[in-house]
Amino acid sequence: MTTEEIAAAVHRVESVLRRRPEAGIHDDAPASAQWSGGLKVTITHGNGFQLETDMPQELGGTGQDVTPGWLFRAGLASCAATRIAMAAATEGIALSMLELTASSRSDLRGLVGMTDRDGAPVSAGPLEVNLHVRIRAPGVSVERLKLLVEESHRCSPVSCAMQEATPVALHIEVQTL
Repeated sequence: MTTEEIAAAVHRVESVLRRRPEAGIHDDAPASAQWSGGLKVTITHGNGFQLETDMPQELGGTGQDVTPGWLFRAGLASCAATRIAMAAATEGIALSMLELTASSRSDLRGLVGMTDRDGAPVSAGPLEVNLHVRIRAPGVSVERLKLLVEESHRCSPVSCAMQEATPVALHIEVQTL
């Protein structure tokens, strides 16, 4: 889609949501995961798209596929990039470059269920997450582009889910023979 087409689509959605805010509430497409043996997992979207994950050899995997943690960082980077591109389009800003890198630092002790020296469980989540944005738009000031990125980051669903610590409701169904 062109910048103009993206802007028009966003404006149409905004127009509908101004008239009927309740139309904005919707169920997101579920992501299904099925264990494939070893540490491989096949994830599937309702449209048929599939992707396999695995763990590094050091943790018992084959190391042939991306890890779930990498997908988390990829989701953060791609969601933020999408939101920035949407905002730029709606503001008539023609981007000539947009690159995002999401990185994190973790403690493997959490993944394997270890405790710290004081007996407290070590978190399996990242200790820190960084999102590095490189952006260019000819004729647009540095300040305006920084503001565009900051505002977009606040509206990026994956960023918001992380920052607002959305609770996960765990539902367990045990299959019996």
